[in-house]
Formats: sequence, structure tokens, C-alpha cells
Amino acid sequence: MNIFQAWTYRAISQGISEETIVLLILLPLVASIVAATRHLVGFRGFGILIPTALSVVFVAMGITSGLLIFVAILLLATVARVSLRRLHIQYLPRMALLLWFISLGVLGMIFISTSFGINQVIPISIFPILILILLAEEFIGVQIGKSLREATQLTMETIVIALVGWFVFRLVWLHQLALNQPHWAILAPLAINLVVGRYTGLRLLEYQRFKRLLK
Repeated sequence: MNIFQAWTYRAISQGISEETIVLLILLPLVASIVAATRHLVGFRGFGILIPTALSVVFVAMGITSGLLIFVAILLLATVARVSLRRLHIQYLPRMALLLWFISLGVLGMIFISTSFGINQVIPISIFPILILILLAEEFIGVQIGKSLREATQLTMETIVIALVGWFVFRLVWLHQLALNQPHWAILAPLAINLVVGRYTGLRLLEYQRFKRLLK
């Protein structure tokens, strides 16, 4: 038993959730895969942190609930942004009002869901919802700086990348690796990023875009 495995078992024996340990060990690996997806394939998305965080949200909430609530929050954010245009207030107060609007909207969705007996929302904790609300701020920021079309495209690419991360998080053999041989899961991101970081060629989507020029 190596030192990483000993620490892992000790933490679990002290009452730390096994799922928490696994998520923390695999988080850098998922972030590295997200970075590789962007660097090699050419997806843009909202950086590295947001798709990675969204992957964790999908794991915590379930893929269906996570996607539905995320889309609902983005729709609320868009409606709120359009509604607040008429107030002609500065950026920061406007963003604070957007978060107020979104929070009330999410609260309303929870009340409506429980009223109709949709109990899937009951076990959902505040933290995944909070992450989704914060992601909406990034979405609105792109809308303000660029356009709704650009924001929608970046959001769709972010969701695709996040789904890749969610799939990695759900791999049973990776869970076993993180618990039984955590040193490999911990060192893997270092190797992945050193290899991927040396690639300076065209991305996969760029090959498709410049296909005619490459002939």
C-alpha cells in the first residue's frame, strides 16, 4: 500500500465520503481531459473551470435534472437581461439584479415542482444550483459583450465538453483506480498536460474548416 492509498483509506475511515474523495482525485484528470478536448479538438466553451464544474454538477444532480435546470436558468437569465435593458443601470448592479431574478426563478421552479409532486428536485443541494446560477453570469456576460448567437454556441460547446467530463466521472473502473491506486489518477493529469501541451498543430475542427486550403 503506497502513501496515497493509505491517506485515501484513512480519510474514508474518518468519515469522509468516498464519493467526495473520488471526485477530488478525478477532478484534475477531468480538467485535463477538458483542456485536451479544447486544445486538440477545437471546442471553445467557457474556459476550463466552467465545463469541469458543470461536469461535477451533472454528477451531483443527474444528467437529466442538471441539463433541464441549466437550460431553464439560461432562459431565465436571457429573459431577465432583456427585461433589465429598460432600467439603464450600470453593469455590476445589473448583474446583481440578474442573479436576484434567476434565484427567484429557480426558487419558483422548486416550489412548482414540489407542488406537482416532482420530487426529483428535493434531494438537490444548494451548491450545484449555485454553480449553475454562476454559470449563467458567464453566459450573460458573453451576450452583453458579443451576441446571443455567440453565447448560445459557446454554451452548447460547454455542455458537450461537460458531458465528456461527466462520462469520465461515471466510469466505474476510474472510481476503482482512484480508490485503490490513487497515485496513477493523481499523476495522470501531469502526463496528459505535458503531452498535449507540446502539440502546436491544427485542431481537429480547424482541419474541417480549412479543408480546402489544405488540399
